[in-house]
Parts: sequence; structure tokens; C-alpha cells
Amino acid sequence: MCLIIFAHHYHPGAPLVLAANRDEFFARPTATANFWPEHPNLLAGRDLEQGGAWMGITRGGRFAAITNFRDPAATVSAPRTRGELTLDYLIGKESAQQYLLAVAARQEEYAGFNLLLGDRQQLWFLSNSGEAREAAPKLLPPGLYGLSNAALDTPWPKVVLGKKKLQDCLVSPPTHTTLAAVVGDQHPASPQDLAGQGLDGEMDQLLSAQFIQAGHYGTRCTTTLWLTEEGHADFCERSYNPEGELTSIVEQQFPLEP
Repeated sequence: MCLIIFAHHYHPGAPLVLAANRDEFFARPTATANFWPEHPNLLAGRDLEQGGAWMGITRGGRFAAITNFRDPAATVSAPRTRGELTLDYLIGKESAQQYLLAVAARQEEYAGFNLLLGDRQQLWFLSNSGEAREAAPKLLPPGLYGLSNAALDTPWPKVVLGKKKLQDCLVSPPTHTTLAAVVGDQHPASPQDLAGQGLDGEMDQLLSAQFIQAGHYGTRCTTTLWLTEEGHADFCERSYNPEGELTSIVEQQFPLEP
């Protein structure tokens, strides 16, 4: 998952509103979002290569998402897969804070990550990389946020654009169509805007759009989600092929368990 734009206790009546893109190699085997047979309360896509999940939500309202941390100088593989970080929280019973404290103690075992998780009441954040690195999890106050492959709210052009679009979108009740547009821009950022963030390579330009089309690599799915104060979840995952064409839509609406 490479772009997550979300509102946390920012929109009246919706403690969480989110739009996100997962960018990945199209050759990596993946299952679209569904309730897992072995974990029937868990709604998530599945990485069939390592068995983890990049984003998911449970019927009890537990939520988790992860992005990789971009660091070209740190490309050595790690002993543990990052996808287990979301999955283990979603199927577990520990509070978000307790879980992240345990993760922080072993964070060196993973390649660079940004981990966002919580429930209807709270969202917590932990990163193990760069200036975003945290010795302890951070409780997020209510607000509008953007997360890509750098520190939370790093003003990369795609993040700045997404936050502005989500703010504009939330003047009305959310819909999956309007939320998908929050992360749907296919135009690369200008070289000047990228240079202002120290992103001046050819790959930086190629990956600067919100919705990426780069042949064998690109945006494979867009996830839109909101939770209501009344205790309902509304979820949608749109999947795409390498040409950026829509191949499937998964929608789920369900009451959250007390």
C-alpha cells in the first residue's frame, strides 16, 4: 500500500473515512478482499506470496494498514514479512497500543514500514525508518492525514493533493466514487514540486502520480472505507490490470459488533 489519505474523527458522524491505493508488482500473487475462511470476522485482501495483508478491517471494528518506507539505501531483505504486522493485530485481541509496543521492541526484524492501526475510538502510528522512526507508538489526534512511503504527513505532492481532495469531498456524505477520486489522479507531479521534497530521480517522477501505471508495476487496487458513529462499516475495493482498467469491485457493508 503506497498511499493512504484518511480523516480520523474529522467528519461528523464518521470516525474514520479513508481512500487508499496499493501499488505493487502485477506478478505478485494476490487475492482480492473478502472475509477469510479461517478468520471469518476479517475483511482484507491477501498477499498470496507471504500470506499477510496490506489493509483490513474486522467486524469488531479493528483496522490496520501498512505502507513501505522508501529508502533506496536500505534494500536488504528482512527476516520477517511486513504483512504479518497488520494481520496479527487484526486477528488478535491486544489493544493497539499494547500491540505496537511489542512491535516496537522487534522493529529491526522488518524492512522499513509505516504502520497505522486502531479501532472506532483511536488510531495509532508507528514507523521504524528514517526521521519517522518512533521508539514508541504515537496516538493520533483527530484530523486529516496523508501517508505514503515516507513519514506521516510528509508533503509529497500526491499526499498534499489527496488531503485537499478529501477535505473538499467531505463537505458531503462520503461515497465510494467520490473517495476513489481522492487517490485517482494519474498525472505525475511536476519536477519542481518533487525537487522540493528531495525527489529528483527518474523513478521518483514515474511514481509521483497518485494512481501509478508503470507497466509491470502500478496501482493494483483502490480501497475506500468509512465507519459510522452508529456502528456500521462501508467498504469497497476496486482492482485494476496493468493498463489501469477496472477488473473487479468488491463491496461490503456490515454492522460493527459491540
